Amino acid sequence: MDIQTILTDKTLKAKPKVEAISKMLLDKKVTIGELIKIAKVSKDKDKGTCIESLEFATRTNPRIASPDLLAFITGTLTDEAPRVRWESAKVIGNIAHLFPGKLDGAIGNLLTNTEYSGTVVRWSAAFALGEIVKLKTKHNKDLIPAIETIIKRDEDNAIRKIYQKALKAVS
Repeated sequence: MDIQTILTDKTLKAKPKVEAISKMLLDKKVTIGELIKIAKVSKDKDKGTCIESLEFATRTNPRIASPDLLAFITGTLTDEAPRVRWESAKVIGNIAHLFPGKLDGAIGNLLTNTEYSGTVVRWSAAFALGEIVKLKTKHNKDLIPAIETIIKRDEDNAIRKIYQKALKAVS
């Protein structure tokens, strides 16, 4: 079975689709490049499924990530669809440690998502930014004050706790 067949299979719900595509990635039956190619031309629902599959696969094995994946996911952080944004942020959180010197674009887009109206998008941005802060890179000079401002601004206690935990890990 290929990615397109899985995405168009009306008998499969979203979670089994994600699991099947993730397994194909992890088993090297498809490449990240192939999945990105399909995601780029897919409608929001299928694009979200593709990116959620990438999130699951990179959470299981971050080393499957490539610079091309980082570039693609950095761009999808600003997608119109909230699911695409939040799954993209989680991918960044999973792989940031592999690309500490190439996160400028991702950080900018994640900071934009901290002001998004949807809680899940903001939570996912908090997760990714927290993982980036824990890397203790040159980004922390600007990122820590930005996070401190977000903590004061965001009304969601769960989101504030993610940031506070990350700041505590680097202090």
